[in-house]
Amino acid sequence: MRDRLSDRLRTQTEALQFLAGLRSRRVSGCSRTGLFVPLLPIPKAEVPGQTACEMGRTSKDKRDVYYRLAKENGWRARSAFKLLQLDEEFHLFQGVTRAVDLCAAPGSWSQVLSQKIGGQGSGHVVAVDLQAMAPLPGVLQIQGDITQLSTAKEIIQHFEGCPADLVVCDGAPDVTGLHDVDEYMQAQLLLAALNIATHVLKPGGCFVAKIFRGRDVTLIYSQLRVFFSSVLCAKPRSSRNSSIEAFAVCQGYDPPEGFLPDLTKPLLDHSYDPDFNQLDGPTRIIVPFVTCGDLSAYDSDRSYPLDLEDGSEYKYTPPTQPPISPPYQEACTLKKKGRLAKEIRPQDCPISTVDTLSQPLPLPQRRTLLASEVEDNDMNCSP
Repeated sequence: MRDRLSDRLRTQTEALQFLAGLRSRRVSGCSRTGLFVPLLPIPKAEVPGQTACEMGRTSKDKRDVYYRLAKENGWRARSAFKLLQLDEEFHLFQGVTRAVDLCAAPGSWSQVLSQKIGGQGSGHVVAVDLQAMAPLPGVLQIQGDITQLSTAKEIIQHFEGCPADLVVCDGAPDVTGLHDVDEYMQAQLLLAALNIATHVLKPGGCFVAKIFRGRDVTLIYSQLRVFFSSVLCAKPRSSRNSSIEAFAVCQGYDPPEGFLPDLTKPLLDHSYDPDFNQLDGPTRIIVPFVTCGDLSAYDSDRSYPLDLEDGSEYKYTPPTQPPISPPYQEACTLKKKGRLAKEIRPQDCPISTVDTLSQPLPLPQRRTLLASEVEDNDMNCSP
């Protein structure tokens, strides 16, 4: 009996020693078989004084080839390549002299328009956004709301009464991760851009806007098909495959007979086209899906090495144009100072407990215990 107990204890001890050794080998970078497995190096900050948050963001952006190319070529954002690839496929800038960029900040699409259209001499580019944007050569800026009629009138005023040839919109809401909510918000933004486009776009003009592909996206296609003779869904190669974004390319603006643009009325009314109303259900319109960009071009979902062709070491390049007074600037300042979770505003606590008391609370009275009282208390306490 004693031998059996000793054997069992010896077996348990050996098992514990084996597990302890296995854990230590895993921590030091070794596998279960004892072979050495090199650990991934910790990325270092490229800029002196860079914080841990900035290091993580930089290491992620360095893996995005279009983000690096945008800074190397002087674009304000990587989205500039999306418009360039759309132009390669559909020739959007051919014969265009007046263009409008809705939701333009930070201005990468306005940069492309100013170089492709403004370089012709007689070209005009108008950028519209609620936020302030750094100036761009050859671009007239309007800080306004695209749902207001005054914004449409100001655009026409900059064009000296002439309508625009091209209207683009790369705006998107702050995504929540809930696809149904994000698709709905993006659809409302697209309809607002389409509504103001009906005020400023000339017949035969082109309209390009970002769209989130979802279950009910065909309803948006059907709405666009009412106003344009050709509607296509395009996915540039610079747009990540993991993203649900795409771009609706609408060519040949041809509003229905009798249509009067009105920003106070929604566009979800198909009473202008009797033939169109004969089709029911979400599959009333089938829109072709087109991919833009050469297959030999860079893939937005692939990680490319940071080694340069000449053998030089990669150096971090700051963005071409940082945002001007972004809404999150105050939150970032509070977070750096460690006051983000401690900030209490007066409006958050409108009623104070101190204000509701007419008189201050009386302080508890103190009394010195006598020696006899201390002895009695000690005797009554349980050990």
